[in-house]
Amino acid sequence: MAEKAEIAAWLTERIAYFLEKQPSDIDPDVELVELGLDSVYALTLCGDIEEHFGLAVEPTLPWDYPTVHALAGHLAETAAGADAAPRV
Repeated sequence: MAEKAEIAAWLTERIAYFLEKQPSDIDPDVELVELGLDSVYALTLCGDIEEHFGLAVEPTLPWDYPTVHALAGHLAETAAGADAAPRV
């Protein structure tokens, strides 16, 4: 699984795409809602995360972890736990 910095870069790219901005315009410490991410794009982002990283996520994820850095940290921890879990 990707490291937190790689995940943050990927999230920044996706959010910039949704908001029709440049990735450099996305401050990773500003809440996604303040950046302009609405509920439709937040749900779309959850689907993209599931598809890209192979993780099942709750649709409330962008509100539970409301910044790029918070979200990336959570995803990195979740993926590390999933990678460490025994396969049945």
